[in-house]
Amino acid sequence: MDPTSIADLLADAQSRIGQTVRLQGWVRTRRDSKAGLSFIQLSDGSSFATMQIVAPSDLENYEADILRVTSGCSLDVEGEVVESRGKGQAIEVKASHIDVRGFVDDPDTYPVSPKKHSYEYLREVAHLRPRTNTFGAVGRVRNCLAMAVHEYFQTNGFQWIHTPIITANDCEGAGEMFRVSTLDAANPPRNEQGEVDFSQDFFGRESHLTVSGQLAVECWCLALSKVYPFGPTFRAENSNTSRHLAEFWMIEPEIAFADLNDDADLAEGLLKHCFRTLLDRRGDDLAFFNERVESTCIQRLEHFVESPFERIDYTDAIDILEKAVAGGRKFEYPVEWGSDLQSEHERYLVEEHVGRPVVVMNYPKDIKAFYMRMNDDGRTVAAMDVLAPGIGEIIGGSQREERIDVLDARLDEMNLPREDYWWYRDLRRYGSVPHAGFGLGFERLIAYATGMANVRDVIPFPRSPGNADF
Repeated sequence: MDPTSIADLLADAQSRIGQTVRLQGWVRTRRDSKAGLSFIQLSDGSSFATMQIVAPSDLENYEADILRVTSGCSLDVEGEVVESRGKGQAIEVKASHIDVRGFVDDPDTYPVSPKKHSYEYLREVAHLRPRTNTFGAVGRVRNCLAMAVHEYFQTNGFQWIHTPIITANDCEGAGEMFRVSTLDAANPPRNEQGEVDFSQDFFGRESHLTVSGQLAVECWCLALSKVYPFGPTFRAENSNTSRHLAEFWMIEPEIAFADLNDDADLAEGLLKHCFRTLLDRRGDDLAFFNERVESTCIQRLEHFVESPFERIDYTDAIDILEKAVAGGRKFEYPVEWGSDLQSEHERYLVEEHVGRPVVVMNYPKDIKAFYMRMNDDGRTVAAMDVLAPGIGEIIGGSQREERIDVLDARLDEMNLPREDYWWYRDLRRYGSVPHAGFGLGFERLIAYATGMANVRDVIPFPRSPGNADF
């Protein structure tokens, strides 16, 4: 008999009563009754809910196996679907055969026994934390949101582009990159100046793990019109905050023949589709997060998808914040034109002043990257940040600089060698068009949707300073 998932069984529960089914999964709990029965809660990860297995004492392996079953054991069960007398469950499975596929060596030392564990501890046993309620739910939400991203782009004419993981360009000009090298770290070759001679390295030059697929995907945008990369990116930022990872996933759509307003429209459409899909498909997991993690989780998502985004110019945002300060509002960081908005400023704008998602547009050029399009005022660039209630910035994007002379001037101004970007400059020499795009950190999206406070808890195996286990 082919196995059935618990999710499929529960989706059609009443019509399955009386049928024989086969389930496979892992034991959450087992309790024994004086009536000679054992009740086993079985999880297969297909849904938040478990299935109760009723194991009668007349099973041939009841004494030898069933009474030895503990949390974490794996089972292969066949039995009849019957109406449940227990609270909170419509059906259960009365087992006719249970095959214990794997016992737990020492139940007393099982790292994820059925009790409350801190998130910090569970990061130390990240190979087992998917078996807990919280991380099983995180995994299903992550999968749902990933599929929603692809569905949105694929149904809107986008092509998925696989941009390189290894690069010789720093998209942000930040320098916080992981070097990729096969040179002898203890005794590297050196040039006449005594510097490491990367011309003898594997790629013939200094190379790194990418911080963004944006520059590469622009090449494909200016041929296929609407494209997006969705993959891992890396940043060697020595930060141990709840908002940073050394390895994280980015969604970076790019659209040709488009300006900053088109970019903002795309960001709004993508976010609302993702959250609407999550509300529709993973109500069981969201109910858990709403009850145990963040009590406004579902309400926040519903409000998000129902609200039109407000668009505010950066200069106007500074005016709003300065008026708040004049009215007695205290901020830790000063408010002044030319400085980047801090999280406290973003959250004031989105949560207190507007009350719904906000797109701040047209930032000072001196705080933004070289590739962002210079506005006519010569002081600002066509950049945007999408701010969400409860978190602040969730998306950063811009219209790209399509004019070769202006791009060259920006490269020179930021001391970035033109020759390193020869291929990127070629895009401005051969059929250049206005185009725009943005970056959405996937882990930040998941954290916002679930209310999980630390991005290390929404990725399967977090990478951070001092931690590359598993």
